Amino acid sequence: MARLKDKVCIITGATSGIGKRTAEVFAAEGAKLVIAGRREAEGLAVAKSIGDRCDFVKTDVTIEAQMKALIEFALRKHGRIDCLFNNAGGPSPIGGIETIPVEGFDQAMAVLVRSVMLGMKHVAPVMLNQRSGSIINNGSVAASRAGLSSSMIYSAAKAAVVHLTRCVAMQLGESSVRVNSISPGGIATGIFGKALGLSVEKAEQTANAVKTGLAMMQPIPRAGLTDDIAMAAVFLASDESSFVNGHDLVVDGGVIGGRQWTPHQESLRAMKRAFGIEG
Repeated sequence: MARLKDKVCIITGATSGIGKRTAEVFAAEGAKLVIAGRREAEGLAVAKSIGDRCDFVKTDVTIEAQMKALIEFALRKHGRIDCLFNNAGGPSPIGGIETIPVEGFDQAMAVLVRSVMLGMKHVAPVMLNQRSGSIINNGSVAASRAGLSSSMIYSAAKAAVVHLTRCVAMQLGESSVRVNSISPGGIATGIFGKALGLSVEKAEQTANAVKTGLAMMQPIPRAGLTDDIAMAAVFLASDESSFVNGHDLVVDGGVIGGRQWTPHQESLRAMKRAFGIEG
C-alpha cells in the first residue's frame, strides 16, 4: 500500500523479533531502511533478504559515537531522516530488589534508556532542520503496571522511556517533529527466554513455545505477534498520525485494561456461594 513510500527510516535492534519484522513491514510499505544491531551476520542477512532499499550498520546502541555514526550514515546516504524507531532492548536483572547487582542495573539502563536518549539526541537536529519527522520509542505495558515483567528493573527502565518520550515530544513537537512510544503486551518473541538466561540463539527458538501462555494473559485470546507492533509502528511513522504526539500506543490485547471478565464473574459466584446467595 506504500504508506511509507520513500520515507527514510532507521530501526535499531533489527536483527530479530519486533525489529526484524518491523523492517520487513516498513520495506513492504515503501520505506528506505537503515537497520542496526550488534550481531553483524544476522543484520546483514536481514538487509539482504529485504533488498537494495535496506542497509545494515553494526551498532552498539549504548555507545554514543556508534549511535551518532548510525544517524550520520542514514543522513549521508539519503539526505534526510523521516523516522527513527528506537527498538533495541535486552533482558534486565531478575529477583527482589535486595538481589539486584549494580552492574546489571547500570547495563539495563544503558540498553533500555540511554540508547533511546542517544537516538533522540542525534536525530533531533536532523528532524528539527527538516521541521518534520517521527521518533518512535519501544516501551512496554510493564511501564504502566507492576508485575508484568520478570524484572522490576526492566519495568522501571520502560517507565523512564515512556515518560522521556512525553518530555521530548513537548520540545520537538513545536517544530512539527512527533515523538511517541509503543507499549507492547505479551508478544511471542525470544525476549522471555533471554530474560530467563537462555543464549540468544536458544531464546529465539522459544517464540512459539510461549504462545499458549501468552494467550491467557488478556481478553483477546491469542499471543501478541511481531506484526501487531510492526503495524502500529507503520501508523506512527506514516502521515496518518500527523497529529499524534507524546502518546503511548498500547498494543496488548487489553491486558492493562483491568481484571478479565470471566475470572471476575467466577469470583463473584464464589462469593455468592460463601454468602449463601442463590443464583
